[in-house]
Amino acid sequence: MNDKPTSLNAEGISEPFASENVPLEEWSKGTRYGSKFRYLSGFGGANHVGVALEELAPGKESNMNHYHMLEEEQAFILEGEMTLRLGSKTYRMKAGDHVCFPAGQKVGHSFYNHSDAPCRFIMIGEKNPNEVVVYPETGRVGVRLLSEGYDKTATMEYWQGADTERKPHS
Repeated sequence: MNDKPTSLNAEGISEPFASENVPLEEWSKGTRYGSKFRYLSGFGGANHVGVALEELAPGKESNMNHYHMLEEEQAFILEGEMTLRLGSKTYRMKAGDHVCFPAGQKVGHSFYNHSDAPCRFIMIGEKNPNEVVVYPETGRVGVRLLSEGYDKTATMEYWQGADTERKPHS
């Protein structure tokens, strides 16, 4: 049995809910990365599309710069402002701005709050169990299906390491 709060009623039907009823979660890694978020779609019982209400504190980055091979992501700024890092370019984003990150667009993206106030935004993305995420700055490749990450520089040719010579039968 799942003891996490949810908007599902006794019949398993997802009912409307207020975003403030969704538990506020927080994560951080060192002094550089971290955010607070409410995982709206999970609370509502959704399995295919992820929607989170996020808050990025001043001076924090949302995550390592990355791109998705199979999933599309979108962000809509509700309040405040932040900087989008998109490949080698940066863009100042403010309330009312929207950005799409199409699947397979091989340009890393991440957010940095350059301001002195929190930035609140909605993050929307798919939840593909076969997703592959590439982190251009570190060379990491994440494979969701395996729950593993790999070093992109350790690539192999297709036949590398394979014994391609037929052995005589005994």
